[in-house]
Order: sequence, then structure tokens, then C-alpha cells
Amino acid sequence: MNSMNPVLNTAALQQMDRDSYLHPFTDSKALHEKGTRVVTGAKGVYIFDSDGNRILDAMAGLWCVNIGYGHDELADVAAQQMKQLAYYNSFFGTANVPAIELAAKVKSLAPANIDYIFFTGSGSEANDTNLRMVRHYWALKGQPEKRTVISRENAYHGSTLAGMSLGGMEAMHKQGGVIDGIAHIMQPHWYKESQPGESEVDFGLRAAKALEDKILELGADKVGAFIGEPIQGAGGVIVPPASYWPEIQRICKKYDLLLILDEVITGFGRTGNWFAAQTYNIEADMIPFAKGLSSGYLPIGGVAISKRVAEVMIDGGEFAHGYTYSGHPVSAAVAKANIEIMQREGLIDQVREETGPYLQAKLSELSSHPLVGQVRGTGMLGALELVKDKATREPFDKDIEVAGKVRDSAIVNGLMVRAVGDCLIMSPPLCITKAEIDELIGLLTEAMDRVQTEVL
Repeated sequence: MNSMNPVLNTAALQQMDRDSYLHPFTDSKALHEKGTRVVTGAKGVYIFDSDGNRILDAMAGLWCVNIGYGHDELADVAAQQMKQLAYYNSFFGTANVPAIELAAKVKSLAPANIDYIFFTGSGSEANDTNLRMVRHYWALKGQPEKRTVISRENAYHGSTLAGMSLGGMEAMHKQGGVIDGIAHIMQPHWYKESQPGESEVDFGLRAAKALEDKILELGADKVGAFIGEPIQGAGGVIVPPASYWPEIQRICKKYDLLLILDEVITGFGRTGNWFAAQTYNIEADMIPFAKGLSSGYLPIGGVAISKRVAEVMIDGGEFAHGYTYSGHPVSAAVAKANIEIMQREGLIDQVREETGPYLQAKLSELSSHPLVGQVRGTGMLGALELVKDKATREPFDKDIEVAGKVRDSAIVNGLMVRAVGDCLIMSPPLCITKAEIDELIGLLTEAMDRVQTEVL
């Protein structure tokens, strides 16, 4: 036992949790019956719980702990900034040094067409900002009716009312409804939605054509933007065919739509470049980001804004939008230090040239496992689609919850992964080593082997 994994009174903590803490995205009744896992410490790619267990965190928290846990340097930066200036707002013509420096830093790493950075407290707030900005932009251009945003089914763009509406998660839509002026089209998920014999290239073109069809249905003069994740994260790490994004960009330009590329997950190194826009050669008008910006050490997010949009916004007078914590000085200072650590340790190059390809190769080896129908991923993102019949792609009955069984088995074994439907997904910290990847794959294989004996 050490300071990272002290053994505490788990039962007492769980009872206090039941009595006081309402968790996000949780069936509270089921959680109360099972009991919360209480995380007490973390270092590198491992987390520790109140029972003294060590767990390899292949989800990097919630897609965010890019540099890994336990960097004392970031704690020191936060403490120093708190002593200097713990807080001041960015309203009323004021700014603070960390926010100014961070904006310049992010701009320098972003795609060449990015001109300005707007800060938020989270990715959800970033996408609320995008919706406001799209509609304000077109109003300033004299086209206020060009306000509809087209998104995709099974997309995730946050859990605020605007973010949830932009997303395509049906279960979320049922809890609160969807705001007006948002439409959805098919997702580019070749494995699940392709027609018999349809190639990935042809499917990618068909999935992109759904955008054009929806624009023509609604009227190009009514549609202001298209929003999409370069890789759908919470939907199951869905990597579109190579033909998809070039065609999406062509359609957006043809009908004069703003392109919002949601990089809340993929930004800051996860695909082997600072932004997935650079990985896939996508020129976006707005890029929401969060998570990896501070590696989750403090809450912060934002929107990278293209010159095309920024020029109109700046000339348009006051943009009556913002947040109390936009450009929070402590969060900004920690985010800037986080980026400097990634640069100093060469984490982005390491993911692109070494550990990313290694993870993808090791995951590909799992395609021969009886439970695995498809392996997909890029850089430090991976997914295994679990099926009952590999030849026909027949899924398991929903009540079996096969991916959930594998996840639970893996956690007991010392590996944290996530289940989305019948899919297992992962996003390890960018600092993960080849030896730790081997450990990840070994633990995951053991969990699948155990569940295989139950379900096949």
C-alpha cells in the first residue's frame, strides 16, 4: 500500500455516495445496489481504488488524460497561478496572461486556416457556442433563415440541451426533447450499415451523399452548417471510409455550409497529430475542443475559429455569448503547461510513428478471436465490434449485453475499457508504452476468453 492506492473504508464511502451524490449518465438505482468504485489515486496509465486495486486505464479517464496521471508539474503550475491570480473574467474588456498565451499557443498548433480561439469550460459548452455562432454568423451575413445544423445519427456532441440536440443519441433525445433547427443523417458506419457487397469507398460516398440529400430536402438557403466528429467516439470509435470526408467537404463548399469538426476527443494528439483535421486533411470553419487540452487536470474547452468566420464575427459588433469561466487563468495556465509537456516528451510524434501503429497492430491480431467481428481505430483510439456470427455479422441478443460482460470481466482483471452496445472501445493515455499496450491486449484477451465460454 502507498499514497497512490491506500485501502480505505469502501463500504462507508459507498454509503455516503448513495446518500448524497447523483452521478452523470448513471442508472442510480442499479449503482446503489452494486456500489460505486471509489478511485483514490493514479499514476501514469494506472488508477487505484479504495480497495487497493491497480487498474490499467485504457480510457484515459474519459478520453482526456493524454499525458497520463501524476504530473506534479501541473499541480505546481496550478498552485503558482492561484497565488498570482486565481480568477478573473474575460468580460468587460479584460483578459489574463495565461488565457492570452494559451490562445496563441493553440492557434499555432491548429490548422493553418484557424484565426481565433474562444474558450469555454467544456466540450458541451463549446458546441453550445458553435450553435450560437453559426446562427449569428449567417444573421450578420443577411441570411438569418440559414440556421439549421445537420448532424449524424449516433453522434455525440455533449449533454447540454444544445449539445444533446446536435448529437444523434436517441436515448438522450427522449429525455428532454430536441431543440428546433437541427436535422440528422446516417452515420458512416460501414460495418453495420453497408449493403451486401458494398465497398468501403462506395459506402463512404453514399453516406456523404446523405448530407446533400438532406440539404436539398430542407433547402440550401435554410441550412447553415454540418457538424461531425472526425471519428465518432462515444458512438463506438467509428472511423469513416477514406472517401467520406473529402466528399463531405465538397458538399459543404457547394452549398455554402459552415463545417464544424468536433475534436473534443480527437484534439491534442489522439490521432497522431495535434488535430485530426491535420490527420485527415479536413479544413473546418469551427473546431470545438476540450479533454486533451489540459489532459483532464482542470476543466477547460474551446472553439478554434477560421478566418472566414472570425472576420464576420469581429466586424459584427457584440457577440452576446460567453461563460463565467471562459479563459479561466488557472485552467489556462495548466493547459499551456500540459501542451508544453506533450511537446517536450514528443508524445504526438510517438503516437504517430511508434505506439499508435503498435496499438493498431496488436488490436488487429484480435480480429481472429471468435467474438470479434471487426477491429477499427486510429492512433490511440480503438474498438472491437463483438458479434455472435463473424460470417454473417449477426449481433448478440441485446439482453445478453456481451460487451458489458467483457468490460466487467476486464475491470475485475485490472483493465478499464468501455462498452457501447456490442462494441468495446478504448483511448489509452498517449504516454502508454509498448509493454503497457501488451499488458492491455493480454488482459482484454483474457476477459474475452472468459465471456466466450458463456455466450458461444
